[in-house]
Amino acid sequence: MNFEELLREVGGFGRFQILTLLLLCFPRLLLPLHFLMHNFLAAIPGHHCAIPYQQQFANLTKEEVLIINIPRDFNGAFSSCEMFSEPQFHLLFNSSLELTNVSVQSCQYGWIYDQSQFISTIATQWNLVCEHKSLNQATATFFFFGVMFGAVIFGDLSDRFGRKRMLLVSYLGTLIFGVLSSASVSYSMFAVTWTLTGVSICGLSIIVIPLGIHCAKEHGMGGYRTSHLVRVITSLFWSFGNMLLALIAYLVRDWHWLLLIISLPCIVGIISLWWLSESARWLLIKGKLKEAHRHLKRCARMNRKTDFADKINPEVCQDISIFVHLFISPSFRFGAAFSYYNMSMNITGFGLGMYMTQFVFGFIEVPAKLLVFVIVNRVGRRKSQAWVLILSGLSAKGLLMWSTRQISGKGFAEAAFTIVFLYSSELYPTILRQSGQGFCSFMARLGASVAPLAFLLNSIWKPLPQVAAFAMAVLCGLSAFFLPETRGIHLPETIEDIEKQRFKPASSILMHKMPLKNKTESIYHEKLLVL
Repeated sequence: MNFEELLREVGGFGRFQILTLLLLCFPRLLLPLHFLMHNFLAAIPGHHCAIPYQQQFANLTKEEVLIINIPRDFNGAFSSCEMFSEPQFHLLFNSSLELTNVSVQSCQYGWIYDQSQFISTIATQWNLVCEHKSLNQATATFFFFGVMFGAVIFGDLSDRFGRKRMLLVSYLGTLIFGVLSSASVSYSMFAVTWTLTGVSICGLSIIVIPLGIHCAKEHGMGGYRTSHLVRVITSLFWSFGNMLLALIAYLVRDWHWLLLIISLPCIVGIISLWWLSESARWLLIKGKLKEAHRHLKRCARMNRKTDFADKINPEVCQDISIFVHLFISPSFRFGAAFSYYNMSMNITGFGLGMYMTQFVFGFIEVPAKLLVFVIVNRVGRRKSQAWVLILSGLSAKGLLMWSTRQISGKGFAEAAFTIVFLYSSELYPTILRQSGQGFCSFMARLGASVAPLAFLLNSIWKPLPQVAAFAMAVLCGLSAFFLPETRGIHLPETIEDIEKQRFKPASSILMHKMPLKNKTESIYHEKLLVL
């Protein structure tokens, strides 16, 4: 009995699969708590220049003190970044008087912040406003730079040392650096520890979905449709975490406590690894026959497949394939991430409060993910990826119905981001899946790193951030049409499959059908030929 036949003996969706799926959903719940934390961690409340007390202000109200010391902007609101060089007492008699030749200066004594919505954020902690506003936005970029390099590190180490071990490292790193970030006493300390938090948490991001695929394929849940369902279910917990973030941030308004609260659940994740099993395919590929044997017997025992458990022996487990390394263009990963985070990190100006907008954005992701499960199996991966990216770009630019632009744009961006994980994971074999996912995740996080900085473009031209999001999404959507379709395709896995492939120098990837045989049957696989 070969390995594939042995796996089919496990049977349907049993207790082992349910337990594994639940354990893999937990880290997906934690990811948005960190990835979208910037919305509340670095929020900038209303503020104005601090005004030193003077004796002549003794009989003035707070509003009157502001009138004579703070100029107004073109909207009639008090300026956030400027103050009069000298108090303008005559404005007490006519505050609407147009001022000419009045000297103004930047804030000299710090700022006063509105605490009606936030007790404290990193912006208020270290005065990251006005000329230092870019440092506030940069904290998200630092985090995603960490995630970007973490994708490379964990992608390679997971293929070397196993998914379960690297999940432990990821949980520990996220816990330690998250707690240190919450206790930061300077901006420099926070920037370093928050970046290292990004490096650490990336392990949860890139390991969970491939491990879920192995759960589906190795334990009687085979078939592309079922494995897609498993990936969509785990992905749904990202959306639940998105909504959970809105609730936690609403209840906890101080950034120190907020960051600590989202870091501590990693302890639960560390404990949960006791019940999580390593991928049997990875163990076999690495020659760890005894561990694979023990893993499969545990699976069969939990599913009450006693006869199956008796059939397992290390000799059967030796029948394993060698995989070929495949690559996919990472451009639409970059575009999908840029589009998603460009939408997700802009939660003001929609007529709702920040917390409600965050919740609605998380809620709209749920039907978007469920729709993904339908369209990728009916329309195909390539067309689905291309069109949702294009529609996301059109929504960002406001070329769809204005009344639904924000909601539809967020839904399309989430659909694009979900498909990109489903799509790219099919093109990487088990032994190299983490390295391939790590490389793709590197490009995705590069897009996520750029997204927060794109908001600074509004100082050049107000619509420029939306134009950038539109152009990026549409261009990447168009590039997706040049990628191969993977719906229903079994990629080459064995040495015999590799020997039948022909490689010719060129730049295009085409689909070609050829017959492949294994020990039990003759089937047609569509394979990738680099022509």
